[in-house]
Amino acid sequence: MSQHRTSGDGTSGDRTIHGRAIDGGAIDDRAVDELPEYAERVLDVTELIPPGRVMTYGDVAEWLGDGGPRQVGRVMALYGAAVPWWRVVRADGALLPGHELRALGHYREESTPLREASRNAEGHLPRLDMKRARWDGVTGGADADASAGREKGGGAHT
Repeated sequence: MSQHRTSGDGTSGDRTIHGRAIDGGAIDDRAVDELPEYAERVLDVTELIPPGRVMTYGDVAEWLGDGGPRQVGRVMALYGAAVPWWRVVRADGALLPGHELRALGHYREESTPLREASRNAEGHLPRLDMKRARWDGVTGGADADASAGREKGGGAHT
């Protein structure tokens, strides 16, 4: 893909990175100009995750067969605003600190399975129901035919 970024009227809703619209949030301009191949691959996987489903940082790394949860997390921190970032999550189902309410809005809009928060939970925010929300990387994806035909054939474990 060609590397480019546009900034129409200066608002983040107008910006794109590698042809992807940016959903709010800031992106480091240095990072936009030099998007590494690994980051492009992480963002591509993120775009495959169907609405209402999630993958953990480790699932994405496993699906790629490269890197680990920290590398995927770093990519998402730097470039994730260009993709449905709320679909790549912590393994414990906790909402992303600092983005809980935005993520929760997306989860509710997409009917992502949630578990109610315990009364002792800080802020009483729900968690993702990982048993029901976790995507295996193959079935029912945004590009199910392409992912099912991959040489790797597996996908992330549930």
